[in-house]
Amino acid sequence: MLVAVAPWASATDWQLSEHCPAGFQLDEGRCYFASLYSDYRSLQDSGVGGLKTGLPEIRDGFSPQQIDLGRLLFFDPLLSGDQSIACSSCHQPDKAFTDGLPLSRGIHNRLAARSAPSLWNVGFLKTLFWDARATTLEQQAEGPLYAEHEMGNTPEQLLSSLSQNAIYHELFAQAFPGMGLSLEAVYRALAAFEASLISLNSRYDLYAHGFHNALNAQEIAGMNIFRSFVARCAECHTPPLFTNQQLAVLGTPEPEGRALDIGAEGPTGDRSLRGGFKVPSLRNIELTAPYMHSGRFKSLRETVEFYTKGRGHAVPEGEHLSIHWHIWEPKLTDAELDRLVDFLRTLTDQSFMPIIPERVPSGLPVGGQTQHPSSLAMGDKP
Repeated sequence: MLVAVAPWASATDWQLSEHCPAGFQLDEGRCYFASLYSDYRSLQDSGVGGLKTGLPEIRDGFSPQQIDLGRLLFFDPLLSGDQSIACSSCHQPDKAFTDGLPLSRGIHNRLAARSAPSLWNVGFLKTLFWDARATTLEQQAEGPLYAEHEMGNTPEQLLSSLSQNAIYHELFAQAFPGMGLSLEAVYRALAAFEASLISLNSRYDLYAHGFHNALNAQEIAGMNIFRSFVARCAECHTPPLFTNQQLAVLGTPEPEGRALDIGAEGPTGDRSLRGGFKVPSLRNIELTAPYMHSGRFKSLRETVEFYTKGRGHAVPEGEHLSIHWHIWEPKLTDAELDRLVDFLRTLTDQSFMPIIPERVPSGLPVGGQTQHPSSLAMGDKP
């Protein structure tokens, strides 16, 4: 049943931003990524480079208005089938755009199949979802919007809900002149906002750019273990994005009582990818517990320990998985595992956090929060 929400602001009260988010520069009405990493040569697909290694190509060139519209849509529960949750319900800013749950919860408290991955730096990613089944941010957006156990909407209902809102008509006209309100514009605006989420100013990044006092001795020791040919962490979690964007079969255990998740074998049909998942970025990993596709591990220490317990040690009986060749028996000591955790915590950075809107055009509680819209600030432009 849909919730009827009376408008509490007119369309003329809303104006989309004309400024690019932090990390982007405005050039002829479009926002383009700018970073010290832009001056470094990218070694993507060429192995593990030094600290001053460039990034893969980012998805940029959106207008400030498109990014800002995407921000409002991201926090608006109007996008869900029963208007109870928003994109931000499962991708919460204070949890590095995850939700802190082993498996996410959708409308009617339905259980999702996997944990919610972080959205920081998704503009650099070539494939999306744990099983890499989407190749664009627009394609990815359609997944949770229309999945019955997630946002539970339909294309027809989504377009109808937005079309009945005078504010959104005005905002889409600002963001997409000549195109206006359409499903294609909805997906593009969400993509624009998500691609603007940049996290590249951690203490590790300061160290990589030459400010070596940014890390202490224990953290540097952890970085050296991370990059070593014994631990081999950097082979898959390649700096500076801290992912090589590939699929890997690790043999991680499922939570007790759950059957093996076949992972990338599903969308690809490739038996060698059974139990395989995308190598996630480790950016802001300190904030995204629990870990793995199923949220199996509660702490970073428990997670790094998995990799030193032996190749295939957690594969269910009767399963024959093609474990990635980097998974072996490094036999790291407790002290070395502790140093790895120390280093991983240096990757935390949410300094370019977008402004969370105080209100959204639907008048619904922002991000599916419980407070009534009337408790929010009135008259402030988003």
